[in-house]
Amino acid sequence: MKILVINAGSSSLKYQLMDSVSHDVLAKGLCERIGIDGRLTHKVPAKDAKYEFNIAMPTHSEAIQSVLDALVSPEHGVIADVKEIDAVGHRVVHGGEAFAQSVLITDDVMKAIEDCIPLAPLHNPANITGIRACQKVMGNVPMVAVFDTAFHQTMPEKAYLYALPYEYYENDKVRRYGFHGTSHRYVSARAAAMLGRDAKELKIITCHLGNGSSVSAVDCGKSVDTSMGFTPLAGLPMGTRSGDLDAGILEYLMTKYDMDIKEMLNILNKKSGVLGISGVSSDFRDLEDAAKEGNHRAELALESFQYNVKKLIGAYAAAMGGVDAIVFTAGVGENDMGTRMAVASGLEFMGVKMDAQANSTRGKEAVISASDSKVKVLLIPTDEELMIATDTAEIVGSL
Repeated sequence: MKILVINAGSSSLKYQLMDSVSHDVLAKGLCERIGIDGRLTHKVPAKDAKYEFNIAMPTHSEAIQSVLDALVSPEHGVIADVKEIDAVGHRVVHGGEAFAQSVLITDDVMKAIEDCIPLAPLHNPANITGIRACQKVMGNVPMVAVFDTAFHQTMPEKAYLYALPYEYYENDKVRRYGFHGTSHRYVSARAAAMLGRDAKELKIITCHLGNGSSVSAVDCGKSVDTSMGFTPLAGLPMGTRSGDLDAGILEYLMTKYDMDIKEMLNILNKKSGVLGISGVSSDFRDLEDAAKEGNHRAELALESFQYNVKKLIGAYAAAMGGVDAIVFTAGVGENDMGTRMAVASGLEFMGVKMDAQANSTRGKEAVISASDSKVKVLLIPTDEELMIATDTAEIVGSL
């Protein structure tokens, strides 16, 4: 089954055409500057080929049409006819409490996704736009919504409730939702497979570490806690996001510098994290280079990030009553061997024993702990697109 995976932003659209059986990526690309002028970058992995086009994209509908045109093009296409696309899987950031799993998109589902706009005002509208554009251009091709929040809907109340007046949860649905769920679900399942164990037997801590970062506790295949919260701003210090902090800081800074909440949130989302501490960059590679040159703040930013990841691992091991495996994934987790070693070092009391040579790898599945480590440590590249394609194929295949 050929599945088109769509991840729509406000002015961009990422896509992959995948074979759900072989897991091959037939083509992938990015539409940029939608609503401005339009640019399409189209890649065909089998040919190791990359094509770039300037195409007018006043709306997402033209962007989708340009993707379809590229896929069937005699020069750089990978299918003969659009009818070969069996289904479309859409990444949707927020499903609220309405969705604990991926679903076939219907009018009722669209209404529920729209109802979640107040919870993700920057993301859900763009996701909806992408779905509407595909429906307009592709007609009756079945479409599936895969939610970033769905995997975390198994968290117990004690994990997702905030210590606020309960009516804010009852009336306004203020609670921990968590994000990166598709990634945490994928790598925890892969970890079980790599260890030759049933996921229902395992306690796994998954560390999705990148410009946006989160850690999750996965007990018996289900998420029981995660570091991101009501929004993706919570949890670890990230590339530009502050992560957890004392809410009283907001009132103190807003009063002192006469800022409104919009200015404050801009600082917390775009000027904080390792960028804020270092003053150098939000890119961990830049921080490592600066730290090697003696930049104390860059070194401090890295140490703060690693320290907070380590704290969460300890907390989640306690929450689950133990841990069998720790997984590193996403841009930093997959490629930064120094961060992995720094996070894992000092966890010997938990049964973690690293293998420095095994850890000297990037971007491929590997067990990076020592053979006699009681807790296995794994490097697993995430593949959210494959997860979306797999869910879509299963749902559409059962119709």
